[in-house]
Amino acid sequence: MTSKEEAMKAVSTLLKYIENDNNREGLIDTPKRVVESFEEIYAGYKMDASEVLSSTFNGEGYDGIVLLRDIEFHSTCEHHLQPFKGRAHVAYIPTERIVGISKLARIVELHARRLQNQERITNGVASDLEEHLNPLGSAVIIEAAHGCMQCRGVSKQNAVMTTSAMRGVFFDRSEARSELMQLIHSPPL
Repeated sequence: MTSKEEAMKAVSTLLKYIENDNNREGLIDTPKRVVESFEEIYAGYKMDASEVLSSTFNGEGYDGIVLLRDIEFHSTCEHHLQPFKGRAHVAYIPTERIVGISKLARIVELHARRLQNQERITNGVASDLEEHLNPLGSAVIIEAAHGCMQCRGVSKQNAVMTTSAMRGVFFDRSEARSELMQLIHSPPL
């Protein structure tokens, strides 16, 4: 594994590539700051879905849709190392056990805080819900704006990419999908 010092040297090399003089005041501590920020930005590699979703509660017979919508997230595109951000809508229909709502946001964070693509985040969250909660169905819809589209290449500022993963009854039954979409698009509080 690469040491923190090696990572700081790599950032210093990149700074020299970008700007010949990386000894000016504003850049002297930049390698250290960048590496320290990486520890937070990429914390998802140190998280485990089984730990995040391990604490469940008796569902007391509840068999409707559980939806946490508008979960804000930030991630980094693995192709260009550009940021992308958006919101995730995460739903499941419990069988016997429910999970605390903060856990739904944490499972999104687990996947977003890695070098990623949006499709992998979407599938990863849905798969973790299926594996650890054993619901009747799970659904994840993510809408995000990508820095690699906004600041380089085609430079499309308002483009929003949407991905979805529907599992179980959300895939098999159009009524469940329709109800989910109505809930997602209901007016905010």
